Amino acid sequence: MAKKVAIIGGGSSGLCAIKACLQEGLEPVCFERTGDIGGLWRFEERPEDGRASIYRSVIINTSKEMMCFSDFPIPEDFPNYMHNSKIMEYFRMYAQHFDLLRHIRFRTSVCRVSKRPDFASSGQWEVVTESEGKQEAAVFDAVLVCSGHHTDAHLPLSSFPGLEKFEGWYLHSRDYKSPQPFLGKQVVVVGIGNSGIDIAVELSHTAKQVFLSTKRGSWVLHRVAESGYPSDFSYISRFTQLLQYLLPPNAINFFMERKLNARFDHTLYGLKPKHR
Repeated sequence: MAKKVAIIGGGSSGLCAIKACLQEGLEPVCFERTGDIGGLWRFEERPEDGRASIYRSVIINTSKEMMCFSDFPIPEDFPNYMHNSKIMEYFRMYAQHFDLLRHIRFRTSVCRVSKRPDFASSGQWEVVTESEGKQEAAVFDAVLVCSGHHTDAHLPLSSFPGLEKFEGWYLHSRDYKSPQPFLGKQVVVVGIGNSGIDIAVELSHTAKQVFLSTKRGSWVLHRVAESGYPSDFSYISRFTQLLQYLLPPNAINFFMERKLNARFDHTLYGLKPKHR
């Protein structure tokens, strides 16, 4: 009898997990709390509880050659760096091709996962789920947690004394959807991660003035490398791995920093970090 596997979440990892289980002759059941696949990559106008939330313009920062599932290449006519709608299109093609949707129970939340009393001998888990207000328990031989890690906003308000007197509007990038509400406003974007840079650039076309605030500098890598090839496609190779193994870190850092400063001098923009 095939072993039963519970998969929590129907995003990119959940879909892969279903497919991998089927390949191994296992019996997967995927629980997805929302009504659709895609997880992080499914854009919604309003952030949903317990699910990552993206803005309308999000484009992936990994090239399609690097991000595609190895057994299902992304179509040639898709762009190198895909908009979130294209990523969703790809996931739907993948799910249809491998017939994955029939293994997903939508609008079903996982409330609890616990070891069975005989776990030491059986290795089995009890999974309690809830759908339409009804709870149900089932026994599984394994559990795969594919629920993602961008679900909760980190908004350390205590780090901003005086915020209670601030007459403007503050929000987390999770609640940012488009630049229109910021038309003609002065905006500070705090943080120089991918979302921070993305949003600052997008707002700069709409807002009156945009400041990008960072605790320390950062090396800004570009999506496109020499000859217009995607950076990850160009630099993540066996050859560069060999160079990293053979060359001292100082030499690699010197080469990389020179390359990044050729686009724009990080010192000139107050971006040069202390770290190499």
